[in-house]
Amino acid sequence: MTALGEPAFRAKQLSNHYFSRLTDNPADMTDLPAATRDKLVAELMPPLLTKVRDMECDNGTTRKSLWKLLDGSLVESVLMRYTDRTTMCVSSQAGCGMACPFCATGQAGLTRNMSTAEIVEQVVDGARALARGEIAGGPGRVNNIVFMGMGEPMANYKAVIGAVRRFTDPSPEGLGISARGVTVSTVGLVPRINQLATEGIPVTLALSLHAPDDELRDELVPINNRWKVDEVLDAAWGYAQKTKRRVSIEYAMIRDINDHAWRADLLAEKLAARGDWGWVHVNLIPLNPTPGSKWTASDPADEREFVRRLQAGGIPTTVRDTRGQEIDGACGQLAAANRD
Repeated sequence: MTALGEPAFRAKQLSNHYFSRLTDNPADMTDLPAATRDKLVAELMPPLLTKVRDMECDNGTTRKSLWKLLDGSLVESVLMRYTDRTTMCVSSQAGCGMACPFCATGQAGLTRNMSTAEIVEQVVDGARALARGEIAGGPGRVNNIVFMGMGEPMANYKAVIGAVRRFTDPSPEGLGISARGVTVSTVGLVPRINQLATEGIPVTLALSLHAPDDELRDELVPINNRWKVDEVLDAAWGYAQKTKRRVSIEYAMIRDINDHAWRADLLAEKLAARGDWGWVHVNLIPLNPTPGSKWTASDPADEREFVRRLQAGGIPTTVRDTRGQEIDGACGQLAAANRD
């Protein structure tokens, strides 16, 4: 602000409009001098994301947005409204470099990291739509944010932590969302998991495991060739111990690949061996179909047996309610293709 010849306190005013009033329209900023509003917004709130299109399903309570970034890169975000909460699934990278073979985003490869502001804008857009009553169910607010869109959040660590601070800092520095309402997902970048534990922001850690044995996980999650299953689980346990936040183990159920009963037993054994103080729960995800994939979701009977064995081993287990599948907005389906 001072570089633009304005008093420093104008920064707080502008921040209040963006994070509290959810507006970037100069005409709404009546506490700013009329002669400088347009200039300040142009200089400090440039349009970072251009909406290409929205797609909706679930009677308008699920909305997937396709965005074009300044360099032409495409990313997607998903808003999911439930009876008791609204969750925003955000992207942290254009594409993804982790190359997991069952994920459409991973197969597309990495284009680039997103900036903190680009990540934040996805949520602010959803917050605006809710505040204006544009989403089925009337006016509302964002309660939860999950970094489960495009990209590996821990591979863009600095920008992601910057976004997490903007989400959780109280207004007007941020959106004032509880850290407990923010989930950061990772395929297992151990040094970054350890670093996240030191940030003092008790977000939920979600570890995309998908296999309890190194032989299979090396294939399903190639980063496992760098950090093995036990090393990743040790880091997750350390995160739970330090933050006192329960870790979520994400496990995509893939028919005849990773849904064997003995793998459920092995997963339960490995998790229980690290403690029974409620540090972890398993979130099973029926595999969502992606174009050309040779893999499909597990048979429901095999899924039920997998759940039974995990629970018998003392591991709290849930099966994810899949939203947005018909608009390619579910887990593993975000490819940001600019299709007509």
